[in-house]
Amino acid sequence: MSRTMNDPAAVHAIVYGRVQGVYFRAFAARRATEFGLTGYARNLADGTVEVWAEGEREQLKRLIGHLESGPPAARVQKVVTEWSEYTGEYKGFNVKYYSR
Repeated sequence: MSRTMNDPAAVHAIVYGRVQGVYFRAFAARRATEFGLTGYARNLADGTVEVWAEGEREQLKRLIGHLESGPPAARVQKVVTEWSEYTGEYKGFNVKYYSR
């Protein structure tokens, strides 16, 4: 079976750099919502931001492009992504609070 850009998928992204305290999670949530994606963004204890997003593959790729630049005050060093199967587990896109 071949995949198309509209196939549902999921992506797990870890964003490195100056990405906490710069409204990165809100930025990610705003973009994900605009693109019709579901999932979450949360700060991790090591200073990174974790993003889990699900939806159309093309829209996920658009989100990753935005994560690579971030909001104006952010300084993104890199974004590491891992693709997986769509789960349908999330009903919207949420900002989660600090996770250890």
